[in-house]
Amino acid sequence: MPLLVMKFGGTSVGDLARIRNAAEKVKREVERGFDVIVVVSAMSGKTNELVGWVEQTSPLFDAREYDAVVSSGENVTAGLMALMLQEMDVPARSWQGWQVPLKTTSAHSAARIEDIPRANIDQKFAEGMKVAVVAGFQGISPEGRITTLGRGGSDTTAVAFAAAFDAVRCDIYTDVDGVYTTDPRIEGKARKLDRIAFEEMLELASLGAKVLQTRSVELAMRYKVKLRVLSSFEETDENSGTLVCDEEDIVEQNVVSGVAYSRDEAKMTLISVADRPGIAAAIFGPLAKAGVNVDMIVQNISEEGRTDMTFSCPVNQVPRAEDAMEKARASGEINFHGLVADTDVAKVSVVGIGMRSHAGVAARMFESLAAEGINIKVIATSEIKISVLIDRKYMELAVQALHDAFGLDKAA
Repeated sequence: MPLLVMKFGGTSVGDLARIRNAAEKVKREVERGFDVIVVVSAMSGKTNELVGWVEQTSPLFDAREYDAVVSSGENVTAGLMALMLQEMDVPARSWQGWQVPLKTTSAHSAARIEDIPRANIDQKFAEGMKVAVVAGFQGISPEGRITTLGRGGSDTTAVAFAAAFDAVRCDIYTDVDGVYTTDPRIEGKARKLDRIAFEEMLELASLGAKVLQTRSVELAMRYKVKLRVLSSFEETDENSGTLVCDEEDIVEQNVVSGVAYSRDEAKMTLISVADRPGIAAAIFGPLAKAGVNVDMIVQNISEEGRTDMTFSCPVNQVPRAEDAMEKARASGEINFHGLVADTDVAKVSVVGIGMRSHAGVAARMFESLAAEGINIKVIATSEIKISVLIDRKYMELAVQALHDAFGLDKAA
C-alpha cells in the first residue's frame, strides 16, 4: 500500500473545528488508497504558553523537564486527531515520540533525529490501522528521556518519517497555499510557484522565508523526499500548492525564483584590526563560542598593516557579539580601535538555480537598487544567491524593485 505523510501546523489544528477539517483531508487520502502518517504540531499558541509556564516556574530551568512540559502540546493534538478520525470510521491511533520510538541525541530542546525504527508502526498498518497520528517535535534520548527538536521541529519530524517509510510524498499543510516568489504582504504581484528546487527552498528558508523550517528542507534534499506545501483552509487536489523537488524535476523556470528578506539584521565593524595570518580565526572563533550566527563577512584594508572587518548577525545577538569581542581584546587575542554596530539594516536576497548558467544577475540587481536610490552596505554571494545589506527603511522598496527587475510576476 503506498504511504503518504501529512503534516499539519499549529494554525491548521488551532481548535476542534480545524482539527476536524484536517481529519477530513486525511480521510480523503485514505479513500484514495493511501496508508497515512499524520504529523501534528501543538495547537496554535500552546507551545508559547507552555514555554512561558516553564520560564515563570524556573528561570534557570532543567532542560529535561522543559522538554517534558513543552512536548505535551503535540500529545494533546495527536490524541484529538486520532479520536476525530475514529469518529469518521477511519482506523487511527496516536503515537508519541517515545512510542514509535523516534530516537534522538541527548541535546534537550535542540535534539537531532538519529533513527526511526519502522517495526511498531508497520505492524499496526499490517493489522488494519490506516492512519498513524504522530506527535511532532519530539523523540526519546538514549537515556530514555523525552527530547524536543527545537522550534519548527514538526516539519523535520514529518520529513524524517517520509524518508524512513519511503513515502510517496510529504505534504506540509499550513496557513498559506504554497511558496511565493516573495512575501505577498510586501509585493502584491507575488506569484505562487508550482515547483521549486530543494536548494532554492533551502536558501529562501535560511534567508527568512517562514514557509518551511530549514532543517526539514536539508533533510528532504538529503533523502530526496518530495515536499508539497499547501493550505489547510482551501480545497486541494493533486495540483495544489508548491512542490519542492529535485532540480531535474523542473522543466523550465526563471533565472531568479524568489526574493527573500530578513528585517532583523545588524552590521558590525571592527575598526583597525591587525592584518596578520590567523586574525579571522581570532575574531570569529570567540563569536562562534558565544553563539553568534555570523552571515556576511567583508574585509577592507584601512591603513598600513591594519584592516577593518565587517560582518552581519541577527540584531538580537549584537550584545553577545560585543561582549565576545571585548573579552577577546581583554585577553590579548585581538586588538582593535573600535567596534561599531549598525542595528538599522535589513538583508535582501535574490535566489535562483538559474544563476549558475546565466551571467548578469548581479549587475541587474545592483542597477535596480541604484535606480531606486538604495545604497548597498555589504554584498555576499553564493552559487545560487546574492544578498545585500541595506538601510532597513528601504527594505520593502528593494523587495518590490527586485521582484519587478527579474519579472517574477510572470512564469518562465
